[in-house]
Amino acid sequence: MKIPELKAFLDSKVEEYNQPGFIPSDPVSIPHAFTKKQDIEIAGFIAAVFAWGQRKTIINKSKEFLNLMENEPHQFVLAHKDADLLRFQDFKHRTFNGTDALYFLHLFRWYYSKYESLEAAFISDAKPFNIEAGLIHFFKLFFSLPDHPKRTYKHIPTPARKSTCKRLNMFLRWMIRNDDKGVDFGLWKNLNPSQLICPLDVHVDRVARRLGLIKRRQTDWQTALELTKALKKLDPNDPVKYDFALFGLGVEETSKQPICPDFHATPQAF
Repeated sequence: MKIPELKAFLDSKVEEYNQPGFIPSDPVSIPHAFTKKQDIEIAGFIAAVFAWGQRKTIINKSKEFLNLMENEPHQFVLAHKDADLLRFQDFKHRTFNGTDALYFLHLFRWYYSKYESLEAAFISDAKPFNIEAGLIHFFKLFFSLPDHPKRTYKHIPTPARKSTCKRLNMFLRWMIRNDDKGVDFGLWKNLNPSQLICPLDVHVDRVARRLGLIKRRQTDWQTALELTKALKKLDPNDPVKYDFALFGLGVEETSKQPICPDFHATPQAF
């Protein structure tokens, strides 16, 4: 497929997957349970951080964590008592444990006592601004409290460590992208969809390579930038909408059969 054909193919898949029916089986369903801006931010952030492994488990563990927050995350982080924190000590999701949970709550209390929205945490002073600088800024801010546990670093990726930052890029997509489909929220107005970096998980990576969108052998931050650069040739204003198509195709291919016999692009196209 040449670029126009590939665009038409992926646009059709975006339309297919970027629908309300996508929500219940995806971690994005967690923030969709809330209406208050700060609750959506906190619930979305938790769901994104937990987003590795089976989606059913991610959703269940996110619900469990938010239930410990009495399903009022913003109110809880601002007004909880020390005794309320005891219930988090035994929480566990994969390598995320009680120590991590308590630091997250400590950080959120500090942050939301100073700022109205989590959006500001991702905006750096870099000129011109880019998401890479924003993610590095966020990592430094997140661990700016003097008592932060080193073990919690593993749960907050940063491009400075060459991570693809898949989970944070997914969270940013949820918060920033704004269309009429009802999946992404478009809550944040100071960051633009054109600035987003495509979340790069195993499904997206595999499909993108078969389509000729990725040439790098390794999968790291530079690979996420390479993929996004290619997607911008399809839609410079909203490249990350193709996350729906690439992820959906990957899941579909895993559970069924190859998508189509000509599922590849010419290498020179990108």
